Amino acid sequence: MSTPFKFKEFTIAQDRCAMKIGTDGVLLGSWIPLTGNETSTLDVGTGTGVIALMLAQRSNAEVVDAIEIDPDAYEQAVENFENSPWGDRLFCYHASFQEFFNEIEESYDVIVSNPPFFTEDFKSDNPQRSVARFEDALPFEHLLYGVSRLLSKQGRFAMILPYTEEESILNLADTYTLFPEKITRVRGTAATPIKRSMIVFGRSKKTFEEEELTIEISRHQYTPEYIALTKAFYLKM
Repeated sequence: MSTPFKFKEFTIAQDRCAMKIGTDGVLLGSWIPLTGNETSTLDVGTGTGVIALMLAQRSNAEVVDAIEIDPDAYEQAVENFENSPWGDRLFCYHASFQEFFNEIEESYDVIVSNPPFFTEDFKSDNPQRSVARFEDALPFEHLLYGVSRLLSKQGRFAMILPYTEEESILNLADTYTLFPEKITRVRGTAATPIKRSMIVFGRSKKTFEEEELTIEISRHQYTPEYIALTKAFYLKM
């Protein structure tokens, strides 16, 4: 049984979730650029609910919605929301994203997703984990199409994905008139290759910001940039 993961302002129970708390989700939730004027946010494939909770902590948005298709993860996210300081603002829908974007008429100022992205070769023996982590459960085309329908006029969509997928996702997003505003490429240490790309998209084509983020100097010795990004959340930062 997985022990709860304690952050500075909330705790995540994760014993019923296939995907546990990981660096990708916390990175994305910390990094998403916010203006302070957001009224509504949406976390697609919320899992434990961690990114939605981070958005609730970081923003004044009255509506902090989440979607989760897996029944166990959905129940766990609801429990985590109810046990947080922001239970009155958080709501989780038990649905696929495809069902959701076909039925919901509201728009969102921020949409975020830590999407499933491993290929067929990496499928595990745990079908629940496979659905949680693999791109065929929510094809990128469906994700971007749904975002293009739900994102408000000045809204932003943020995601994290393997660096090797960056070019293809940028090309695909272009077909849905979603354009990069900022890309942060992430490596574990200065000596290791870039592993992840975090991208925030908007509806207007413009010159976008590019940067790199290194997580560790050495094992468990974090860079000042990573500490600055995550210190509002991690207990030991």
